[in-house]
Amino acid sequence: MGQRVVSLVPSLTEAVAETRPGLLVGATDWCTRPAGLDLVRVGGTKNPDVAAITALRPDLVLANEEENRAPDLAALRAAGLEVLVTEIRDLPQALRELDRLLVGALGLARPGWLDAAEAAWTGLGPAGEWRAFVPVWRRPWMVLGRDTFAGDLFARLGVRNVYAGHAERYPRVPAEELAAAGCDLVVLPDEPYRFTAQDGPEAFPGLPAALVSGRHLTWYGPSLAEAPAVLAAALRAAH
Repeated sequence: MGQRVVSLVPSLTEAVAETRPGLLVGATDWCTRPAGLDLVRVGGTKNPDVAAITALRPDLVLANEEENRAPDLAALRAAGLEVLVTEIRDLPQALRELDRLLVGALGLARPGWLDAAEAAWTGLGPAGEWRAFVPVWRRPWMVLGRDTFAGDLFARLGVRNVYAGHAERYPRVPAEELAAAGCDLVVLPDEPYRFTAQDGPEAFPGLPAALVSGRHLTWYGPSLAEAPAVLAAALRAAH
């Protein structure tokens, strides 16, 4: 594989930059890690600038089947670019896909942070047993449903997502229904919607709220190594 990579996924941008930063020539406006990335910005994850990406002459464009839109990926392929699309619905799949990308596609040595991430989650015992729901958006309220990476991480930390069996992956649920779900906890990440102590908990009075790092919950990359400790501490602090 060549030495010019464009990433359309913040998690994958961080993964490549921490492993071999010189490979990246372009990334989205949302690719904020690691700090100080000096490369061409090519728009957002949902609206990448195909012409700008093509002009960079990348050997490989990195994408994700959930974060990026199929028409954009088709346009990149039509422009003659090779696009690697990851699919990540749980932790084991994330670890496999990261290895496929970094070692298989880019020909790099397996990075130490990937081994550390795998070790951090191996044999992990639940931090507690909480019935919870996990909003990811407001206006309208949307929560984690079935078959999500973030939901899998929480299950490994002892959080029983009451919407894990929902037919949809990110169902819209009215706040009144959420409040009446009989949960021990509401878990509020700071991305994709930026929930804060002043924006979110007030919708569910009397219910403990855990404010958690969205990066540690939804990013699949170097942050996975510290995610179990960071997330578990936030859960314990709330309950």
